[in-house]
Amino acid sequence: MKTVIDAHNISKTYNKENIPVYAVNNVHLHINQGEFTALVGPSGSGKTTLLNLIGGLDKPDEGKIEINGIDISAMSPNKLIDFRLLNIGFVFQSFNLIPVLTAKENVEFIMQLQGIPKAAREERINNLFKQIDLVDKMDSRPAQLSGGQQQRVAVARALASKPQFVLADEPTANLDTASASNLLDIMALLNKEENITFIFSTHDARVIERARRVITLVDGRIVSDTAKVAVHEE
Repeated sequence: MKTVIDAHNISKTYNKENIPVYAVNNVHLHINQGEFTALVGPSGSGKTTLLNLIGGLDKPDEGKIEINGIDISAMSPNKLIDFRLLNIGFVFQSFNLIPVLTAKENVEFIMQLQGIPKAAREERINNLFKQIDLVDKMDSRPAQLSGGQQQRVAVARALASKPQFVLADEPTANLDTASASNLLDIMALLNKEENITFIFSTHDARVIERARRVITLVDGRIVSDTAKVAVHEE
């Protein structure tokens, strides 16, 4: 399998009242193409910090992170912005949709930043909204959508740039059971059919149950890394 993410002995500390606290402590981690992985652990275990480091939203104090062999921890801020735009999709707990834009415009925006021609954007948008089953909501603004619908639009936005992988930070935390199940069904299908790599930071048992690899962190360290046996599908 192709390794997409290779984190080499990374650490991140925060200075709390002049006492350094390890949010991530000497973590070494490989993620392969097509994995469906959950980072789990108690609050303060470091899972969101690790996700942010992998996504280039923060930089490690020690170690390095390679994406397809490219060391993103050595990049300048401007190069890192461009790299994220072209390679990494993000889904956040709070949706983070732009309220004045329609669902379609929210998804299209990242492709406009990439300079993708209009015809190609339209084709990609139509396909994505079919996949998330929201074709009839393309012209709705976020405030007109339910939480589950907004999060599905956020997933489409994350996928619009055809990223190497998608990082999802507590994506089901604000959703009811039915909406969370629907969202996970969509992401699992995209993972299966398009081989998109998903990495979740989560407390949610529903996400953990669906994940095929579960990495548990405690006090910034990986204490277990378990791959599940694939479930046979009819």
